[in-house]
Amino acid sequence: VRNRLRKGTRTMRALVIDDSSSMRSILRSYMRELGYEVYEAADGREALKRYDEVGDFDVVLVDWNMPVMNGLEFIQALRARVECAKVKLMMVTTENDFTRIQEALGAGADEFVMKPFTLEVLEQKIALLLSQG
Repeated sequence: VRNRLRKGTRTMRALVIDDSSSMRSILRSYMRELGYEVYEAADGREALKRYDEVGDFDVVLVDWNMPVMNGLEFIQALRARVECAKVKLMMVTTENDFTRIQEALGAGADEFVMKPFTLEVLEQKIALLLSQG
């Protein structure tokens, strides 16, 4: 088990957004293993509500294809908030079309990981994200 990641005096927080409960479960397990306190949402609108309730997330993992508010719409809404400019956003999706990846990065995603993935791939991507400051 990895050490709990700390940011100042608190454990680092991750928000996992996916309409699939099984994918949220996998991501929750992986992120906890990496030392994060994990919160979840089933779509972008619920994620914005969770953000308002909890605040200050260090990493947000967001699926693209979800009902109500998809991942791209969530990223655009979150990046429109000045106080959320520095949160690290990673798309976790089956989308693999280069133009879609460019669209997500252009909207404010910091990183992209393709499903299916391993804990090691997720850990490497998050390490890359956090090294970017």
